[in-house]
Amino acid sequence: MMRFLTAGESHGPALCAIVEGLPANLSVDPAAVNRELARRQQGYGRGGRMKIEKDRVEVLTGLRFKRTLGSPLTLRINNRDFENWTGKMAPDGEAPEELDAVTRPRPGHADLAGAQKYNLADVRDVLERASARETAARVAVGAVAKEMLAAFGISVYSQVVSIGEIAADTLSPEELAVRYEKVENSPVRSADIVAEEKMKTRIDRAKADGDSLGGVFEVVVQGVPVGLGSHVQWDKKLDGRLAGALMSIQAIKGVEIGAGFEAAVRPGSLVHDEIGYEDGRGYFRLTNRAGGLEGGITNGEPLVVRAAMKPIPTLYKPLRSVDMTDHAPFEAAVERSDACAVPAAAIVGEAVVAWEVAVALREKLGGDSTEEMKANLENYLELLARR
Repeated sequence: MMRFLTAGESHGPALCAIVEGLPANLSVDPAAVNRELARRQQGYGRGGRMKIEKDRVEVLTGLRFKRTLGSPLTLRINNRDFENWTGKMAPDGEAPEELDAVTRPRPGHADLAGAQKYNLADVRDVLERASARETAARVAVGAVAKEMLAAFGISVYSQVVSIGEIAADTLSPEELAVRYEKVENSPVRSADIVAEEKMKTRIDRAKADGDSLGGVFEVVVQGVPVGLGSHVQWDKKLDGRLAGALMSIQAIKGVEIGAGFEAAVRPGSLVHDEIGYEDGRGYFRLTNRAGGLEGGITNGEPLVVRAAMKPIPTLYKPLRSVDMTDHAPFEAAVERSDACAVPAAAIVGEAVVAWEVAVALREKLGGDSTEEMKANLENYLELLARR
């Protein structure tokens, strides 16, 4: 059983993650984790925090000479900005008298609901943990999951589908694998050059207006074997687990798999994938409208999932709110933020999808070491070939 926990506040000393259940002898290069962290910090429309933080991981436990030991892996990412926040975010000592509590909750954030739930008078106690800064830890965990998937020939990609009302011509899963460098080099993670310029202009306009933009990104997983996930119980269905993982990312408000919401308006003949068979290839689908999942089980086609991100609710033209101390109306407090974080969210999407696929692979193959898992996969694929 693979699982992980993250900890840490946005302006606290560090973000941490503990990963349990990795097989032994898995190659994990901290430099690869750092590359994923750097990818998360890129993208057109990011705010000033990205100029301060240059995220790097420190591996504290569970790794020796870049190989896992089978014991828990502990990751730490220091917050460089903490030195500017020691008076407000110190873990010990007493709160200074001059400390101003944040009592004006921002619409669209966890501020008010979190303060009510945990009986907190200072909204900073909520927003520091609810912040999307937490996703840096999840990207680090996802980077480890990607290392595991790569050992089994599985690759994870992402691209932006739309920003605001500007939609891009997206690459098919097969094209994405071949032309991924074009997406990687795009500041909005799109191979569509025309749409890229329109998206950048739209982001600039939103920023000038003190506003923000959301959008949709897509994650594609290539090389997934048949049989990950299960139909036998609701919490074993991989499509449900993927949807839950994506919805757990800050600001994500919708998830679809394959044809997704479009399937609701099409006739069945244009939704379901016909089945073919070829010697040497085995069973395959003539189309992939199901997005690689049927009945909560991978069917051998590429996994295709999309997530819709709402505009970041921190606006430089604040919305109206109410002060928690006297209920007087005020404009909401402003925290440093991005005009658009959809390209960065796509990297977080890669991470959480990679983790869920890695967990499902681990469940399917079992074993205590990477070598044992590979042997089990080989036996399983031989069994499939005889059917």
